[in-house]
Amino acid sequence: MTPISRGSAGERVLPEVADTEAFGRELAAVLRAGDLVILDGPLGAGKTALTRGLGAGLGVAGRVSSPTFIIARQHRPGPGGAVGLIHVDAYRLDGLDDLDALDLDTDLADSVVVVEWGEGVAERLVEEYVLVRLRRADESEVRRASWEWVSND
Repeated sequence: MTPISRGSAGERVLPEVADTEAFGRELAAVLRAGDLVILDGPLGAGKTALTRGLGAGLGVAGRVSSPTFIIARQHRPGPGGAVGLIHVDAYRLDGLDDLDALDLDTDLADSVVVVEWGEGVAERLVEEYVLVRLRRADESEVRRASWEWVSND
């Protein structure tokens, strides 16, 4: 199993939802304020489960759930947590102007920003980000996750 570290790339098989959340907690251990995580994958691929794991790993307050009915949800650091989490649903954005209106670049100073369906939209917010692609093999709970640190240089 390839360990997650800053700058690494790899792939995992995640047999159950709990494994997807554990993967998120492991990823959270290497993230810091200012990091952007872009999640790519179809409905049901585990993007929100991974984000729940990220939130648990970062120690944020409140329940992490899908931002389906809002565009962005902010989670402040919980007791013992040092970094907040901004969870964005880019699927509902109409374009780059909508992304700019969220003013995420100011939140990046003290939060990790996670953008579901953000590939092709959110990369310009930072110089380096983590791209996580999630795929479901079939109707089972088994998922495949790949990750890579990407530089805009």
